[in-house]
Amino acid sequence: MFAAGAVLPVRAETVVIVSAKNPATRMFSEQAAQFFLGKSTMFTPVDQADGSAIRNEFYKKVTDKDAAQVKAIWSKLVFTGKAQAPKEFKSNAEVKKAVADDPKAIGYIDKSAVDDTVKVILTLQ
Repeated sequence: MFAAGAVLPVRAETVVIVSAKNPATRMFSEQAAQFFLGKSTMFTPVDQADGSAIRNEFYKKVTDKDAAQVKAIWSKLVFTGKAQAPKEFKSNAEVKKAVADDPKAIGYIDKSAVDDTVKVILTLQ
């Protein structure tokens, strides 16, 4: 028995998203890295679950760091009172809803989960 999506490539495409209400239209990986490493507060990062494959791949591609290195960066920022760590969500659907509901939020999900409540501003290669 095959799943309906069995013809899709093995590697899913990860996209960076913002709310459909957000005026941003595109972004470079370097810019996204600023938000997900706590270096800019223009957007509020929304994260996938710790240990998830999509999270590990995202951080490798966007920040050139592994998830543990990113966690260490956030721990230091939180400890020094400079920033709040991103909220974590268990699924693409939860991340998408959180981003759709907050025009300042930025997150990343599998491209197949995109709908008209969010806007893709970066596709990871």
